[in-house]
Amino acid sequence: MPSALLDFLGYAIYFWAGDKDEPIHVHVAKGRPTPDATKFWITNSGVKLANNNSQIPSSDLKKIRKYITEGRSEIITSWIDYFGAGKVKFVED
Repeated sequence: MPSALLDFLGYAIYFWAGDKDEPIHVHVAKGRPTPDATKFWITNSGVKLANNNSQIPSSDLKKIRKYITEGRSEIITSWIDYFGAGKVKFVED
């Protein structure tokens, strides 16, 4: 089940409840949220594209990445609120 965080350019940016044991990340999809949508890892110092399973056009992907990067600290806070402080792990840069 998804937990909506943001909506940007018509794309939903969300957590997937079943991902609690993974490092901090968000999914991005247009339309119905799914667990295998485009994924961005939140790293120690920024944001890293894990996959583009939603086939988001590169021009939108760049804008979304910038938006997620600018909201990185809020995403981390939301992850802790949603999954708990014990679930904070980062992917290496």
